[in-house]
Amino acid sequence: MMTGHVLKFLGETKLELGGAVARLGNWCVGRDGDGILWLVLDKKDTGTNTISEDVIRELDGHISAAEADMPTALVIRSAKPSGFAAGADISSFDDMSDTGAEALLQHGHDLLDRIAALPCPTICVVHGAALGAGFELALTCDYRIATPGASFGFPEVQLGLHPGLGGTFRLPALIDPLDAMTMMLTGKTAHTDRAKASGIADVVVQERHVAAAVKAAAKGKIDPPTRGLKAHAMAFDQARSLAARQMRSQAEKTAPQAHYPAPYALIDLWENHGGDPKAMQQGEIESFARLLKTTTSQNLRRVFFLRQSLKEAGAEDDSITHVHVIGAGTMGAEIAAMAAIKGKRVTLGDVNTDPLGRALESAVQICKDSHLSLIETRNALDRLMPDPKGYGIGQADLIIEAAPEAMALKEKIFTDLKGRMKDGAILASNTSSLSIADMATHAPSKTRFAGLHFFNPVSKIDLIEVVTGPDTDAQTVTRLAAFCKSIGKLPTMVSDYPGFIVNRVLTPYLMEAMVLMDEGVSSEAIDTAALSFGMPMGPVTLADQVGLDIGLHVAESLRESLEKPMAEISTALRDKVNAGDLGKKTGKGFYDWSDGTPHPHSDAGLPADLTDRLILPMLNACVEVLRQGVAKTEDQLDGTMIFATGWAPFRGGPMHYARTRGIAEITTRLNELEQTYGPRFAPDAGWQALG
Repeated sequence: MMTGHVLKFLGETKLELGGAVARLGNWCVGRDGDGILWLVLDKKDTGTNTISEDVIRELDGHISAAEADMPTALVIRSAKPSGFAAGADISSFDDMSDTGAEALLQHGHDLLDRIAALPCPTICVVHGAALGAGFELALTCDYRIATPGASFGFPEVQLGLHPGLGGTFRLPALIDPLDAMTMMLTGKTAHTDRAKASGIADVVVQERHVAAAVKAAAKGKIDPPTRGLKAHAMAFDQARSLAARQMRSQAEKTAPQAHYPAPYALIDLWENHGGDPKAMQQGEIESFARLLKTTTSQNLRRVFFLRQSLKEAGAEDDSITHVHVIGAGTMGAEIAAMAAIKGKRVTLGDVNTDPLGRALESAVQICKDSHLSLIETRNALDRLMPDPKGYGIGQADLIIEAAPEAMALKEKIFTDLKGRMKDGAILASNTSSLSIADMATHAPSKTRFAGLHFFNPVSKIDLIEVVTGPDTDAQTVTRLAAFCKSIGKLPTMVSDYPGFIVNRVLTPYLMEAMVLMDEGVSSEAIDTAALSFGMPMGPVTLADQVGLDIGLHVAESLRESLEKPMAEISTALRDKVNAGDLGKKTGKGFYDWSDGTPHPHSDAGLPADLTDRLILPMLNACVEVLRQGVAKTEDQLDGTMIFATGWAPFRGGPMHYARTRGIAEITTRLNELEQTYGPRFAPDAGWQALG
């Protein structure tokens, strides 16, 4: 028992209780002077709450005690500053699938049903994120009180699953069923305003008003939202069947059923049982247990842990508070905006003033897309200062050079920095193709110089390659990794090598697509083959999006730098670049972008070896960068490719796919392609060590 009668959470005293407060395992429990029972989740030995088996077991005991001595109301909330709950404990899913998931799920459902059936008012207070099982726990309550910044979501689809603790029937019963299904099918989050508008959150109040809102809910003074006509219409089988057909059609565009079974299992469940909550509940349990065992879910859970391992690479102690970015083009502007949004003081320089104005406009849009409030947006913009004279250089802890890919230009910039940087400051280049070792010869300090390779768009792609040169010291690498983590990115530490990891692996894929077009294969057929394999975008569309001039530059750079042969530079690619048709940025490349992103598709028969010609060169390059020590482990390489490029995540990453398909089969197939198409397909020597 705690000695005091005051329960503290979120760093402030918030709740005065009439009696002692018990810390029982993962929960703090006590009753206030109005007889309201507070169950405050504070999972031990972690900064984030998850709804694990021990949390459920302990909650069962607390609900039994409440049933025996009914409070005037029950409140469930979190003590963690990080948020309400991040969902289920994913590390337990493998054991669940092995030991009988249905029984464990049934126990969880029985408990949540009991909470929903309590005769007293039940209230969930949510700050931060309520995700997955955390959201499902909130849905069992009569009221949901949110504080600004609260969000709700079901990200299970990203794990090859759908909600498994009642979300499939409780959310459609609460809000517009079509909105509920969209949330579950896409994994998109309902942030505070949308949560209130949709009916997920009954009220939104500042933290200091939570106690008053709880009392109002306990006395029935908060009116629940009313459901619209659409909700009543979806109770009819015919209406659900029509909506379900449309959902399947939409899902097939981004998540083909052959690769991602979970969305279709959810749609089937809702179509068949959406008018019968009990049948829906039983169907949810059985469907979730089946999906746990699918290869797709197993691989997507692997991807989740790859993300966690990259996160852990970034140290917690971040000594970089002021960042100066040189170059206010697309990349520099987004780098500056993301650093400012995440609390850094940022100065942004450019030789021209027009890009600085556009950079501020871009920052405003990024804030909007990131669901920042007006106050948060104002604060971010206050931290982002246009600096055409470079006054921030002398105060910056980190200078990021984001100028065009020309060694002479970078040499000029680095020379100009000598004598202007403060002691201990780091210089990093956002280069995508130039040698870190070569650039270091011009840097003010070789030991405090590295590559910091962001990907476009910076605001949406989580991964950053932290590239070490031969003289980069360990402290610089540690500080850069910590900086990446502090701005919400995943650092992957790589050694200096032509193309580093991502461009070294992607370029053969893009260049083979160009060669195929020279041979007469249509761009639509090439992209269709890649999409069918599971890539998020076909190589021709990707080349257009990156910029054909950039692709040509990277390809030429790699051809000059690598010992291994690469595909000949495509005539079609050179012709497009010479004509100024550079892809998305000029409105036309191999595709017309005037009406937005193209969605190529071909129903024509595809060449039998088309997919292998695109995919196997990437696997070959992966093995090369492992052999060269550019990537340290297969897991690191898989995570890098997935989070930088979206590489077919349901396959678990390129090296995981290679091992699943079989090393011997891959090398045999490469030998066959070499015999037919030339030495660029010759298996890398590193395959022998993997066999």
